[in-house]
Amino acid sequence: MEYLVTMTTQVPDGTANEEVQEIRGREAVHSAELAAQGHLLRLWRPPLKPGEWRALGLFSAADEVELEKVLASMPLRVWRSDQVVPLGAHPNDPPQPRPANGTEFFTTFTVTIPGDADAREVADLKAREADRTRELGEQGRLVRLWMLPPIPGSWRALGLWRAEESEQLAAILTSLPMDKWMTIETTPLSEHPSDPARN
Repeated sequence: MEYLVTMTTQVPDGTANEEVQEIRGREAVHSAELAAQGHLLRLWRPPLKPGEWRALGLFSAADEVELEKVLASMPLRVWRSDQVVPLGAHPNDPPQPRPANGTEFFTTFTVTIPGDADAREVADLKAREADRTRELGEQGRLVRLWMLPPIPGSWRALGLWRAEESEQLAAILTSLPMDKWMTIETTPLSEHPSDPARN
């Protein structure tokens, strides 16, 4: 199973810079080991405020018990808190997206279908949505798609995208057939030096 983990590090005041650098070095080495074991799939940096130290990690583990063992093994865990979100399989997840240039983005989709929506319209839009996401995967724009834990009255999904700029991504998202029923939150991502995709 895959998990998205928001990792927030708070270094205690007065910690020597040498100790910080030593632990960061061990973290980088261990991250490579976790990637080789198939547990750490990707790492990104979200937008950060001054002095903030956060990373987003995509992990694979048999269950949350194994995931906790993986996270606890990371050297920075002594200063870090982790927020875990389980990711479910999405029927429109691209099987093998083509490589594409551009910045990566996360989008959180919350889809709320009106109670009086026509069943045939819903079925048509879902079919067209599947076709459109397949096209975007073939273009290398949609990289991954997962189901998120639902909220009452709505279902949610997480998308990983590549686009040249935020304006291009916005145009892509408005091209989705179910756009009229979606609320979308977008997070631009920057490279993390320990991201397995860099190696």
